[in-house]
Amino acid sequence: MEKNELSASQEDYLETILQIQKEKGVVRAREIADRLKVTRPSVTGALHALNGEGLVHYEPYDSVTLSEKGARTAEGVLHRHEALSEFFATVLKVDEPEATKAACAMEHAVSPVILKRLAAFLKNFRREESA
Repeated sequence: MEKNELSASQEDYLETILQIQKEKGVVRAREIADRLKVTRPSVTGALHALNGEGLVHYEPYDSVTLSEKGARTAEGVLHRHEALSEFFATVLKVDEPEATKAACAMEHAVSPVILKRLAAFLKNFRREESA
């Protein structure tokens, strides 16, 4: 499954799994449900679908891990989120909660071309601010 075939919800699951994994090392379905504010049956359904696409390794009542492909995809989503959030907060001076919320909504629609240009803009912006 290619990036453009994933739904925004599936990308959110992958990003959340990656974040929990980085914070705690072990990811449990209940933590995903708590973080995304969804029911455990919703998480189970999503994990089965992601497992079927080869993006996660999941067995009921066990921990969840990202596959290599899932980790690459999740890192891409997280990168888009962080770039957008940084742009909103540092360039547009939007407060952090609103910047994060907007980035979460927009991260699913940003094309690679726009992301590349945004990253270059942020790099130049940081350089100018520190000069």
